[in-house]
Amino acid sequence: MKIIKSYMDVLKQYIINPRNRKYKISLLSGLIIGCIGLTFVLSSKATDQEDIQEGIASQIIRFHVLANSDSKEDQEIKIKVKQHLIDVLEPILKDSTNIDDTRKILQENLSYIEEEAVKKLEEMGDNHKVKAYLTQSYFPIKTYGDCTFPAGEYEALRIEIGSAKGKNWWCVLYPNLCFIDATHAVVPEEQKEELKELLTEEEYDSILGNVKIKLRFRLFDDILGR
Repeated sequence: MKIIKSYMDVLKQYIINPRNRKYKISLLSGLIIGCIGLTFVLSSKATDQEDIQEGIASQIIRFHVLANSDSKEDQEIKIKVKQHLIDVLEPILKDSTNIDDTRKILQENLSYIEEEAVKKLEEMGDNHKVKAYLTQSYFPIKTYGDCTFPAGEYEALRIEIGSAKGKNWWCVLYPNLCFIDATHAVVPEEQKEELKELLTEEEYDSILGNVKIKLRFRLFDDILGR
């Protein structure tokens, strides 16, 4: 967008100065065409990024836990409920081989998941209600070790504690990135290979950060007409 602004500033100077208008009409035309072309290219690249995010989102299910509030106590409770549910989910999802299996297992166990969350709350002396359901939610950009998932809409198992107005916690439930090293968020090569099999090459490169470099080169190629 800074490049487009620079083009417009130059155009403005030529229009203001009448002497320049007399003998640089062709240059002005070139600048206008270049500005339009660059706008089209940038718009196309934005569409590419959106397509990549949507492709990634079609192959994963995220896990989303919302705390009752932002109080220190509610946030601590959220983390403990989250960890308990991860321990609950791991064995029931261990035989899941694809996203459809995972979705079906989660749908069939929503009541059980709610019950387990409530049980954990009661152990801590908390009487808030819990709601568990599968939904589409917006997630900001999230990094696990060297894997970064772009911001956008994703399917998620959503856990709401009480009023669900506090800061939330999330991870990728399918493939099972929730069950990796929670402290360092290290993604083992096995999970990376699983992601690689699920995604296109460009989608996988995007998660590892390589697609940005490729898109930059493609941007210059398009501008230069190569």
